[in-house]
Amino acid sequence: MLKIGNVELENNVILAPMAGVCNPSFRILAKEMGAGLVCAEMVATKALQHGNAKTRSMLKIIGEEKPVAMQLVGCDAESMAIAAELVAETEADIIDINMGCPASKIHKAGSGAALARDPESAGRIIEAVVKAAGNKPVTVKFRKGWDDDNINAVAIAKIAEQAGAKSVAVHGRTAKQMYTGHADWDIIKAVKEAVNINVIGNGDITTPQKAVEMLKHTGADGVMIGRGSLGNPWIFKQVAHYIKTGEQLPSPTVEDRIRVALRHADLLVEEKGEYTGTREMRKHIAWYTKGLYESNKFRDEINLIETSQGLKDALHFYLETLLAREAAEITL
Repeated sequence: MLKIGNVELENNVILAPMAGVCNPSFRILAKEMGAGLVCAEMVATKALQHGNAKTRSMLKIIGEEKPVAMQLVGCDAESMAIAAELVAETEADIIDINMGCPASKIHKAGSGAALARDPESAGRIIEAVVKAAGNKPVTVKFRKGWDDDNINAVAIAKIAEQAGAKSVAVHGRTAKQMYTGHADWDIIKAVKEAVNINVIGNGDITTPQKAVEMLKHTGADGVMIGRGSLGNPWIFKQVAHYIKTGEQLPSPTVEDRIRVALRHADLLVEEKGEYTGTREMRKHIAWYTKGLYESNKFRDEINLIETSQGLKDALHFYLETLLAREAAEITL
């Protein structure tokens, strides 16, 4: 169990916030698959402040996915505080501050990873959000540093703690590194040794074994999984079980993968409608089927499908093809 402020989690395995992925549909699946906490995709504070309807809709939370952390991305204390006040009135359990997004359109606007380049400004923003958040705990997610010549994760963690944050999540890569190379778990360890609040380790958690290895190496209080969960929501249950028992749960079967993809499609279309839901589901199906027989060919086929029923029919047919191939191999 992990406690962040007044929020108690069932375990210390957390879904990382991912833009374009962590909508309610994906969060529900992650929760069903064992995540102790799910994080929503980042919400732009300026758009929220100005009443943008699409941005406001991103604050929607469904009961089955709780507890949920709502992540804010912005570049100044005033807009971040106003957004925090709005989030404080929602069903969100935690308010997270994005100080780690390396996307150029985000950091060029002075948000995301750019915030961590200015420790004084970062401190003011965290203090403002904590004050505006009411009784909701505030957390901060950031990276190792801007680049290899500017490593400041320990300093940012100390500032976050002093400003009232209840937990920090550290991605062991620099902003310039994006998602290339390997995550530096030593910096997560250094942060953990420097502060007294919860520290969540993020980066290169793709298996239960790597999760435990990271926890042992860093002393972190929890693990945050992002890209490792794409097409693989089972990883949350696998990691949580392995941390608790040391036992490896079986990998999902082909039928498991297609069954969950079908459920995901239903959730996404129900949430976003036929047109948008169908098109967004295409990338998820590519992730669910990655590595399976002729998955590249199948991906090309689904990218041309424009209806949710078409996607379901294609998934059912693909499953039949895979099962028939498995049966043929067994009889050889």
